[in-house]
Parts: sequence; C-alpha cells; structure tokens
Amino acid sequence: MDKALIRDCVHCGFCLPTCPTWVLWGEEMDSPRGRIYLMEALVDGQVQLSPSVSQHFDRCLGCMACVTACPSGVQYDRLIELTRAEVERRVDRSRSERLLRSVVFRVLPYPRRMRAALALEPLGRRLPVPAALKPLLDVAPPWRSSERPAPVTRAHSDPKARVGLLEGCVQRAVFGNVNAATARVLAAEGYEVVAPRRQRCCGALSVHAGRLEEGLDRARRLIDVFEEANVDAIATNAAGCGSNLKDYGVLLAEDPRYAERAASFSAKVRDVSELLVDSAPLAERHDLPLRVAFQDSCHLLHAQGVREAPRALLGAVPGLELLEPAEQELCCGSAGIYNLVQPEAAGQLGARKAANVLATEPGAYASANPGCLVQVSSHLRRQGRPLPAFHPVELLDASIRGVPADELLANARR
Repeated sequence: MDKALIRDCVHCGFCLPTCPTWVLWGEEMDSPRGRIYLMEALVDGQVQLSPSVSQHFDRCLGCMACVTACPSGVQYDRLIELTRAEVERRVDRSRSERLLRSVVFRVLPYPRRMRAALALEPLGRRLPVPAALKPLLDVAPPWRSSERPAPVTRAHSDPKARVGLLEGCVQRAVFGNVNAATARVLAAEGYEVVAPRRQRCCGALSVHAGRLEEGLDRARRLIDVFEEANVDAIATNAAGCGSNLKDYGVLLAEDPRYAERAASFSAKVRDVSELLVDSAPLAERHDLPLRVAFQDSCHLLHAQGVREAPRALLGAVPGLELLEPAEQELCCGSAGIYNLVQPEAAGQLGARKAANVLATEPGAYASANPGCLVQVSSHLRRQGRPLPAFHPVELLDASIRGVPADELLANARR
C-alpha cells in the first residue's frame, strides 16, 4: 500500500453516494473513505490485516464509481489493487473460500474449461455440490456461443488501420457471437481485423482479485502475442478487460523488460465503441425499431472514462430508441468475480439494477460488458421478465446487415 496515494484523500465524502456497498448498508468501513481510513491504519501499524479487517476490502466491488466522483483525484483503483494483493498474500481464508477461488481461477480464464463446466451445469443442479460452489450455478447463463471471427477479416474498403481484436475468456466461451459481430462491424467500417489465435487471458480477473503476479504474467504473454501481430490499435469489447489492458503501462512500469512495451501497448487499446465513433460511418445503417435500455458498465464508464461513445454508436442506428435506466453510476453486482465471492450483496445490486432497467419499459437490454449481461439477465429472469440482451456492437451489426427486428429478438439471448 502506498502512503502517498492514501494521503491524497481529504475525506470529503463525495464518493459515498456513488459507492454500491455504502448505498446498501450505510456503513463507513464499507465506503471508499472508510476503506482508505483502514488502509492508513494498516500502514501506520494501528490495526492488523485480520479477516475482520480484510472483509471490508473483499466487499468492495472495484467499480471505480468513487474515482469518477472524487474531486481530489484519489487513485482508489491503484489503492484497492495494492491492498487486495496484500490480502491475498497475508490473510488465511476459510476452506470454502479457498475452494471457490481455486475453482474460479482454474476455470474462468480458460474458454475450453469454461465450456466444459457450462455443459455440466444442468447435472450440477440435480446433484449435491459443495455450498461454496453454488454461486457458480446461480450465475451460469443458459446460452452458449463459441463462434469465432476469422484470424484475419479484411476491410470492406481501403483499410484505415490494422486492428487487433481481444477475444477474451468469458467472451470467447459465452459471447463468441459478440466477437464475430465486432469483427464484422469493424471490417464494414474500414478496418482490417486480426484475431491472434495464440492470445490467452489478459489477466483482468486476476489483477482485480488481488492475484497481481498471476495477472502480470498473463499481461506479458498477451503483449508478446499482439506485438507479433503488428497492429495499429487493439479493440476490446469487454469493459473489464479493456480497463486492465489500458493499465498495463502502470502495472508493468517497474518491469525493465516490459515497461516501455507495456506503455506502447496500452496507448493502442480502444474500446470498440471508441474506434467506431472516431470517424464518419462508412457502412449504411438500416432501420432497427427497438426500445433499448442501455446500462453503463462500471469498467467502461468509471475505469475507462468512456460514456458518450457507446451512446453515439447506438444513437446512429435508425429507429432505435435509447433508454436510460436510473442509477447508472451504481454497479450491477457482477464486478469480475464479485457475484461469486459476495453473492448476497451482488444479488441485492443485481435485483436493483434489473428493476431500474424494467422501469424504462424496454423491448431489449444492452451493456458493453459480458459480466453485466450475465448478471442483469439473471435477475431479469428471476423477476419473471427476461429481456433480449445485447452488446451494443451486436445491435449495430444487425443494423448494418439489415436484420429485421423481429428476427433479431427471436434469436436473442435472454
């Protein structure tokens, strides 16, 4: 933990109303300000990093809404990452917690293992499983997609640039059709798209959960792969992954072999919506009459500071009516592995977000992150009102290809 970063906080409290756990419970130690007080006490030796103290750091979603709200520029993202790394090194977790985290990190970063686990999910619901693993069954989505874009997708015109596409882990196993749609849209808008087959997990889940060295190893391998691909930009369509990739320059700043390379890599990373609104559209958009409730992903809105680009992308689709649910700044409860390791708090937040989405009376729901799509769709089903759920790039892809709205909805995930 960095004492200088801790002391940037002036304890003003502007962060409190945007913090999901403070909104839920109103407890100071479960707010960003309270957690920073705890960090300072740990650095000064006033308290020990016990399980009772570390639980307040575990309860943080890492949504970074406090970073957006902070008038003093406190780098809470850096602080919570460093603190979680200390928790992982020094706190002895319970047997059930160790079991759950072990399974999560042996499955989620590996698309083939994830597909196998999802194939066994119906059996797991009929057989007794350890209580610690039940959150995995609770959030398992009922849909699958292993569709992949070609290793190279040619631009439909003279190429503007050569773009590398991050396929992700959960994205590749569960939302492969989002990757395929991303490649099609980028190609239609004049980009040559490269999807390197050797790419693996970017390390986002590990870094956000305090497994810092594991995450950095994955970062180094991914940098190697995309350097070999010789791309001008790197497109991401999973907000959590994108925020991690944009942080490589900071995360690897002390690594003499990768510091300069990581900074160069991060400078190339763009969310797909950012790339698509950089210039005037080339491909014709066809009418898509839909009322779409769009939910900001925390790691796009707060961690990356990208708000207008996805709205501009959807706003350019003829006939599409963009709806804004209430409490956009509040996390839906997905937050990496949060809905697995903190299922009760995540459940309250997911139900709240689903209710806000439904209040807009939409015909469909959209978000730019796989975790959000899984989490909110799960709670929409629980409330008995499942909605067609899309990544924004899928809606743009349908508009460009002229897919009728009724056909799109009939085949949508829910």
